[in-house]
Amino acid sequence: MILARVIGTVVATRKDPRLEGTKLLVVRTLSPEGKPEAGYLVAVDTVGAGVSDRVLVVQGSSARMAPECKERPVDAAIVGIVDTVQLES
Repeated sequence: MILARVIGTVVATRKDPRLEGTKLLVVRTLSPEGKPEAGYLVAVDTVGAGVSDRVLVVQGSSARMAPECKERPVDAAIVGIVDTVQLES
């Protein structure tokens, strides 16, 4: 799983028909401490996330296991909205 923050949306009027009705969000990966990292992803939202939410993202075959992503060309999916992260010293 990847910890990330939603930083934007993607609108694609022409896309694979299997992606019709999906919400595409741009996420930036975060360190466990919440600091932005270098990577960006476009992920299918399966949980109703919005801009500035911290989220959990899965990739590859794990992304295609989400019910909203089955039989769709998806490589990244948002599967959770993070409330808190607690790190032990």
